[in-house]
Amino acid sequence: MAALAFRAMPHITLVSGYLYPFFQWNLWGHLPTTIIVLVAINQPFTLWMLHAFFLGIPRDIDESALIDGCSRFQAFRYVIIPVMWPGVVTTGLFSFLLAYNDFTVAAMLLSQENQTMVPKIASFLGTTQVEGNVMFAVSAVVSAIIPLFFLTLFFQRQLVSGLTAGAVKG
Repeated sequence: MAALAFRAMPHITLVSGYLYPFFQWNLWGHLPTTIIVLVAINQPFTLWMLHAFFLGIPRDIDESALIDGCSRFQAFRYVIIPVMWPGVVTTGLFSFLLAYNDFTVAAMLLSQENQTMVPKIASFLGTTQVEGNVMFAVSAVVSAIIPLFFLTLFFQRQLVSGLTAGAVKG
């Protein structure tokens, strides 16, 4: 629960503690540093969500696989993973969306030449006061949405079954 409390805090407060060591160790402005920070910020939510999916898997499924002659690893690989796969996909998509949309962290931790798409688009959208740049701003927003659209389209079945897991008792 303490980790989830940190997830609820504004990310700018969490990142401000990282800045001084990153400058001292010359880690500021690099993409791997930003990836590590985003994983550290989103990991509590991911673990909490996966924990809920794991608790929803009946223990009888594991025990019946062991009775049928599977080893612990085989029971996990052939029985548990297919049952929990929609939850893993749903959690992965939510974590990806959280990290993808967290442009304040990316804008603060990356140098100008290493910025990802979302901070670049956010800085570009401030230039739409000139009438000729409106279509460029719209195309920038559409190009930011396209990867999310195809990712959600590809994992749609797992996403829907992961979101509805545990909603019906039976």
